[in-house]
Amino acid sequence: MFVLNVLAFVIMGLQARPILSRLSGQSLSQALLVSGAVLATVIVVRIAYLMMYAGVGRLTHRWFGVTLTSGTTPPTVAGVLLVSWCGMRGLVTLATAFALPSGFPGRDLIVLSAFCVVLGTLVIQGFTLRPLLDRLGFETEGGVEQEISRGRLGLMQAALDTLAEEHSPAAAAVREGYLAAREVAGNPDEPQGATEHDRLRLRAITAQRSALNRLREEGAIGDEAFHQLEEEIDWAELSAAPAGAFQPLLTEGEAPDSTAEGS
Repeated sequence: MFVLNVLAFVIMGLQARPILSRLSGQSLSQALLVSGAVLATVIVVRIAYLMMYAGVGRLTHRWFGVTLTSGTTPPTVAGVLLVSWCGMRGLVTLATAFALPSGFPGRDLIVLSAFCVVLGTLVIQGFTLRPLLDRLGFETEGGVEQEISRGRLGLMQAALDTLAEEHSPAAAAVREGYLAAREVAGNPDEPQGATEHDRLRLRAITAQRSALNRLREEGAIGDEAFHQLEEEIDWAELSAAPAGAFQPLLTEGEAPDSTAEGS
């Protein structure tokens, strides 16, 4: 899609110069005036249509208790204004103008108007979208990270509820791990971060890997036993990594274990 957009603007640039050369003097001024009027009409009509649609939706909800779209709340004025301002035009507008035959009456004016609409909406609305968001008071929601945070909180709570009736030392240890994970999950900025339990487990696993290599070097275990135990440590290391991460978690200032890589 990106390549198509680039090609469209290349074609637009190649088409613009002959059109401007054919429209000279007063004709060019009138053509640019008409193109500007078309651009303004496109922007105003979209805003007016969406505002009217939202107004009908709010009235329908107020009078009859239903919304135009099932399962949604009536749109706010700020939301409708934002959606109205996001009506940038692109390939479809250009393709429609270019589809006209060369001998079509007023083709140059139509194509020039299409150029103005595409460039005008992209430049005017595109560059003013961020200030409009700030002006309307929209804030960043965090997107997927917040959803992950809510989801992980629910998962950790489900695990803790299951262990609520268990009072053994093993259950207490497992419960501590889930409590630590739930605390980390409550941070929407890094809901899948490492807990202190993860870091301690990694230190223990690093020591295990060193001991395993030493046992093989001393001849205490053979290759088959070594590889089975190494696989066991690999799975434990993956489990100790932060949620959502598929690489070993290294403690601060610690370098990767070169002996494990060479095995």
